[in-house]
Amino acid sequence: MKLKNILNFKNKLAFTRIKYILRMALSKMFIQAFLTVVFVVLGIFFIKNEHAEVREVIKTLGESNAVWVVIGIIVSVIYILLQAWMYVLSFRSINKNIHIGHATLMFLKRNFISVFLPAGGISSLAFFTSDAEKSGTTRTEIHIASSIYAVCGIFSVFVVAVPALLYTLVRHSISSNEIYGFLGLTALTVLAVFFIVNVIKKGFIYRMIIKYNPDFEIILSEIKDNRFSRKNFIYTNLISILIEFAGIAHLYIAMKAFNFDASLEAAILGYIVATMFLIASPFMRGLGAIEFSLSYILIQYGFPTIPAISITFLYRFFEFWLPLVIGLFSFLFNRNSFILRIFPAIFILLLGGVNILSVMLPVIHSRMRVLRHFIPLEAIHASYYFVLLSGVMLLIISVFMLKAYRSAWIIGLALSVVSLIGHLTKGIDYEEAILAFFVIVSLLYTRKQYYKNGNRKFQLFGVQTAVVSIVVVLIYGIIGFYFIKARHFGNDFTAADAIFTTIRYYFLVGSDRFLPQTKFAREFVYSIQILGAVSMSFLFYSLIRPWLIKLEPEKEDFDKAKILVEQYGDSPLDYFKTYFDKQLFFGSSGDSFLAYRVSQGFAVILGKPVSANLDEMKKIIHEFDNFCKNNDLRSIYYRVDESYKQFFTDLGKKSLLIGQEAIVNVGEFTMEGGQRKSLRNAVNNLKKKKYALKIYNPPIKTGLIQKLKAVSDEWLHDEEYEEIIFSQGIFDESELKTQTIITIEDPDEKVIAFLNIVPDYVKGEGTYDLIRKTKDAPGGALDFLLIEMFDYFKSIGINHVNIGLVPMSGITEAKTVAEYTIKFAYENIKQFGQYKGMRSFKDKFAPCWINKYLIFDNMYDLLQIPSALNKVVKI
Repeated sequence: MKLKNILNFKNKLAFTRIKYILRMALSKMFIQAFLTVVFVVLGIFFIKNEHAEVREVIKTLGESNAVWVVIGIIVSVIYILLQAWMYVLSFRSINKNIHIGHATLMFLKRNFISVFLPAGGISSLAFFTSDAEKSGTTRTEIHIASSIYAVCGIFSVFVVAVPALLYTLVRHSISSNEIYGFLGLTALTVLAVFFIVNVIKKGFIYRMIIKYNPDFEIILSEIKDNRFSRKNFIYTNLISILIEFAGIAHLYIAMKAFNFDASLEAAILGYIVATMFLIASPFMRGLGAIEFSLSYILIQYGFPTIPAISITFLYRFFEFWLPLVIGLFSFLFNRNSFILRIFPAIFILLLGGVNILSVMLPVIHSRMRVLRHFIPLEAIHASYYFVLLSGVMLLIISVFMLKAYRSAWIIGLALSVVSLIGHLTKGIDYEEAILAFFVIVSLLYTRKQYYKNGNRKFQLFGVQTAVVSIVVVLIYGIIGFYFIKARHFGNDFTAADAIFTTIRYYFLVGSDRFLPQTKFAREFVYSIQILGAVSMSFLFYSLIRPWLIKLEPEKEDFDKAKILVEQYGDSPLDYFKTYFDKQLFFGSSGDSFLAYRVSQGFAVILGKPVSANLDEMKKIIHEFDNFCKNNDLRSIYYRVDESYKQFFTDLGKKSLLIGQEAIVNVGEFTMEGGQRKSLRNAVNNLKKKKYALKIYNPPIKTGLIQKLKAVSDEWLHDEEYEEIIFSQGIFDESELKTQTIITIEDPDEKVIAFLNIVPDYVKGEGTYDLIRKTKDAPGGALDFLLIEMFDYFKSIGINHVNIGLVPMSGITEAKTVAEYTIKFAYENIKQFGQYKGMRSFKDKFAPCWINKYLIFDNMYDLLQIPSALNKVVKI
């Protein structure tokens, strides 16, 4: 690969790659979301296919003692919390802490998907590590803690089962199946102990783990260095034993709920047998097998067949179904989840379709007969039209819901309420009403997701215009009906008739009394309906669609921004914040500003705001967020430094590592040593060929500018590049005339490569902008340019030089799906190999690497961010 293709990262290709990798990250996020949806669908399908058991559970609950059922539910909640606390103690065993909330979510999610995975609970331990990672643990640590959790879970069953089975064996005879189950549990416990001992002694299991997960060796060494907490390991086992007692309590409570003489012995043995089947079950967590075996055990203890089955179903409700349903909701009802972000819009769309379909389907006459006793027939007919109209509007509103418009949320909520009432008043259609109620609940739950407002002034203007058009149409209809001849409708119109008939036709309700009799009459009615639909749609659109104000900065704004940069600038990007392509936003105090460009509904801010201090920065970020909310925009910050990541995190924003910048300490840089041999060879080769390095200080003469333009035009043409902007400059003659230029020239004084020095507002740091060369420039030309630039900066007392961003690099331990995707692409996909070469090239100068981030508000924003960034960099 040619050297110029390695170094010229400030070009359109770099942004195309960033856009592509963001899309890859987004596709990875979609895969995770898709898997979540698959699990949810599988759960629904699973429950649907087990509807017989579900019906039995419902029937059983109806016959049971409510007090004991409530106690059982409380024990289920305690059971879930104990499971979460067991996770917490498992992590503490390796001296790691996770939040109890994160542990609870991890258990619920793993418990849910364990139903659909081979080996159930064991295999599910590999999933959903992100909740624990939020507490600062690594994946390797999570897997080790999960293994401790699993081993303690099996061991506690063994601890409870041994004395119980021995006691039963002494007092009663137990079946061969129970003995086989006990032996299987013993074998499983022995296997777990063998696994642990083999790892501790670095046997073949240990070697296999290290081969595929080298980080495990570090964790194990910490454990061996007495960093393993035996006390917390013991506590983990004790909590696990308490969980077994909770399970026994569930079965005992189920017996009491049906007013039977509860047998503690039957509860203990039944629970142990059920748990053995659960552990041994390869799929569906022992569904069917547990019900059969537990019912059989209860029958053996003297319970009648039907009560035994009823007790089993209620026990399964406490132990299996209730945690399963709560686990399902743990996927859906996470306020910040991507799934929950799009579900309300989907449900709005579904409700709209159901509303329209419901109006078209025949009524249920038995319900109508009941309804007519309470509601007049005209009100029932009106309900049909309201449901139909709300259905059509809901279909439209669903699109705006995805864009997070606050007005769309308000109208969607109002239409859902209308749908709920309308379905009940048009035919007691409680099935559709339940869906409307669910939509209302989901909208209320996700209300904070809908934050974008329109500009009030322009929205008011749109609403006023729409209202005027509605009034005009109504006046047109009233006058037309009042003066129209009787033959067209079969009757003369009074003033009241004209008003009410116009309103009915305007809202598509129609009139039973005044029906069009002629072609003219039908066309007149159609005109009212069409104009009514148009005027209402315009009102609807004005309420939903915010209006964007594009404020073009004046010259005085740029002058003010340049003064603030001189006062408070501390970034190599600050120079480009006053470039002509930017829009500017100033803080209310006058001591801060930020530079941005608008694309596809995003305000893309370059770096962080320029401000006097952190308090001013926080203030302007809040002010700009409000500006964005009022102008249909979402804010993203491009290329934010590592040192400000936590600052943005504290403001509730998310981050994505997009690469690293290289900073060279030119005060310590030397051309001596074996590592600099290639650089010395490149420089010596150019000097032998009589190429000269020249430094031109401003003002730059027009003749030199023309030479530089020839180099730039050739570079753009040969590489098929376009000028890009935003985080860098373009070839601007007026700007270049004011900057220091470093060139490489041949013996005939032809410029074959150049770079321009631009202001860098980091104290003691310098940088450059454009670096371009001709097609026939010799190899090592860019090395020669950079080394001369280092010497130039040293000569003026600057000891550090920023030599630019390497996209995608720098992720050593990925913590999010997006980072895993970027890391994998950087390390394994050939298409991104040039970034490895770029990294290797810059590493020759022994730089320090600084992380750079993309800051955004919502994972859903990643849907459009790549495209928005791509358009922002265009002139």
